[in-house]
Amino acid sequence: MTTPGRLPDPYGRDSGGANLADILERVLDKGIVIAGDIRINLLDIELLTIKLRLIVASVDKAKEMGIDWWEDDPALSSGARRKELARENAELRERIAQLEPGRDRQEKEA
Repeated sequence: MTTPGRLPDPYGRDSGGANLADILERVLDKGIVIAGDIRINLLDIELLTIKLRLIVASVDKAKEMGIDWWEDDPALSSGARRKELARENAELRERIAQLEPGRDRQEKEA
């Protein structure tokens, strides 16, 4: 008596196909760009343009491509936040010095 053979797995797990982790690793290693534009025109007059750009890549790959905007964003980087606070502090000190010119001399004499 023979037993019917098992049907092949539809997702290719038994055949050595790539799993999700392998695919994600390849995408992050190489990077992927999805771009598209949406334009709304009425009688050849452009009313609205929306440009969509999506880049999926690892941080190392993004830096390699010259993309590092998160390093200068105070909401995402503590170093950028410190720079922003130092700049703001310097601006405030300048404004105080302009408003109270005699105050600098008093502080230096003390």
